[in-house]
Amino acid sequence: MIRVAIVGSTGYTGAELVRLLSHHREVEIVALTSQSYVDQPYEKVYPSLTDHVGLTCQAQNVEALMADVDAVFLALPHGLSVPWAQEAYRQGKKVIDLGADFRFRQVQTYESWYKTKHEAPELLGQAVYGLPELNRDKIRKSVIVANPGCYPTASILGLAPLLKNKLVNPQKIIIDAKSGISGAGRSAKLGSLYGEVNENVKAYGVATHRHTPEIEQEAAALLGLAPEDITLSFTPHLMPMTRGILATIYCDLQENLSITATEVRQIYKDFYGGEPFIHITEENQWPETKWCYGSNYVFIGLTIDERTKRLIVTTAIDNLVKGAAGQAIQNMNLLFDLPETEGIDRPGIWP
Repeated sequence: MIRVAIVGSTGYTGAELVRLLSHHREVEIVALTSQSYVDQPYEKVYPSLTDHVGLTCQAQNVEALMADVDAVFLALPHGLSVPWAQEAYRQGKKVIDLGADFRFRQVQTYESWYKTKHEAPELLGQAVYGLPELNRDKIRKSVIVANPGCYPTASILGLAPLLKNKLVNPQKIIIDAKSGISGAGRSAKLGSLYGEVNENVKAYGVATHRHTPEIEQEAAALLGLAPEDITLSFTPHLMPMTRGILATIYCDLQENLSITATEVRQIYKDFYGGEPFIHITEENQWPETKWCYGSNYVFIGLTIDERTKRLIVTTAIDNLVKGAAGQAIQNMNLLFDLPETEGIDRPGIWP
């Protein structure tokens, strides 16, 4: 059995890790840490997991905890993962970081967008960006996996076949994305209150959202370019729902390119052929967030607007599963040479 710890286990992402891992046939959860609920039984924090997790929340003692595990999941705010990653690297343990601290290959990008000094830039070269559909072989050989952000997961998976096949102008990409409120975390905030969110839709982080450079970095890599060689527009919106992300991506086809939506759809099917979690929808079938609610699945639909010659792609994921905890487990399965779908192959919940 793989012995794992979840650091930051009482946030929404941590709780989703606990829910999924509690039924993983090859995993034993040996430690759950929390800053707010130390010494409280986990099932008292999340009664929905009563009789599934017999652990008590413990303090975050890096060295003691790391010595007793094979892998650690870090479900922490940015800037807090470095001590854990350093100790895991020192002890030869695997780490899957669900925060932003190891997602960027250039430390200047991280420090500029997150306004935080990176305390271990030497480890960035040891980290692999954990999007299995693109980096599967690298993930298997890694020690530190940087789990992608939720918006970047939806956006990059929607863009990858287009960029890899150089079908669109990389300087004219617009991503309009909507997310459920759970993406804001469990902490009490004015903007997350029911009265603020219910019956309301709002844009936020307009032209400044921190997931923008992450999407640009991976888009540039698909094109064989440096991150600074691509600039795209990304605008997120908050929706009055609990889970889900729907990203609609607008791209200008390369000049003088003659191609049909049917041909592009086949390119997507070929690119993602054999991928266990990706579904390409048929013509005029558009993804909905409800289709993947509670699951690790991704739905991608597309068409070409013949009037504007613009290619439109829509991607739906669950922000807490494929956008966070499910993808982290997918990465853990790769790290330990397990079936990639182990523990996360459940269908979505409907309605």
